[in-house]
Amino acid sequence: METIDILFMVIWFAVILFAAFIEVVTMDLTSLWFSIGAVFSFVLAILGQSVMVQLLVFIGVSIFLLLSVRPLAKKYFRTNIIGTNADRLVGKVAVCTKQIEPGERGEVKIDGKYWTAISAGNEPIEVDEKVEILSIEGVKLIVVKL
Repeated sequence: METIDILFMVIWFAVILFAAFIEVVTMDLTSLWFSIGAVFSFVLAILGQSVMVQLLVFIGVSIFLLLSVRPLAKKYFRTNIIGTNADRLVGKVAVCTKQIEPGERGEVKIDGKYWTAISAGNEPIEVDEKVEILSIEGVKLIVVKL
């Protein structure tokens, strides 16, 4: 075996380990595909294929997996989404129960429940005024005075 062949075996093995390490740290399902591409190229290096073939296979396999398998895998492994029916509140009207000053938190009542609210406008919202819910950020409603 030539020195260049051994060098590329070491390089591909290093790419496998490095990309796998990055994947473990980020958990983004991006580096994994480069690690798999490097496995293919590592096998080709062991079989004595040319460096150009190894590079083309690495690039081709990595890009193919990144563009085709990653979206499916991300959809399958999506675990941080919690299903709620809170977004049904967007667009509804609520009643202010604690005054909301611009940049401050207040409180509104909708469907018999009290929510922390922040005004999207620049004017205070007084108690018993009606507001429209624009969006939800975490556990706070973003409202605008009607």
